[in-house]
Amino acid sequence: MNTPQPTDRLPRTGRALQGAEAARKHLARTAVIARQLDAIAPGTVHVRTVPVWTDRDGRRRLATWVALDDALGLPIKADHAAHRAARGLLRRMFPAAGWTRPLAYDAHTGALTYDEPAAPADLGLDDQEPRQ
Repeated sequence: MNTPQPTDRLPRTGRALQGAEAARKHLARTAVIARQLDAIAPGTVHVRTVPVWTDRDGRRRLATWVALDDALGLPIKADHAAHRAARGLLRRMFPAAGWTRPLAYDAHTGALTYDEPAAPADLGLDDQEPRQ
């Protein structure tokens, strides 16, 4: 005889509602970040951060280079305080991100991605064995 067994799975409608709620939150968060970036430096759509080692007074320390770009990828004219504020905003909004690696944020999509150079796929470097 078949006995009903409880499952932890939600019905399809429940999963759909959860997905819709997550999408609404993502869109709202993306809009807030875009508005705040535009208030910091008008026209900012892309923010790139790159950690760099500097040597001041004989002491090495980690600093962050920040680039603010418009929708065409052209640099935004902004002062040091604006670059610092944009970095601070992103660090507060994405506290779990790996800030010791180069990152890129797109205000249109709300995506924070690693911004490391890679070889084009056409070169086929992934298929080669390491040279010895």
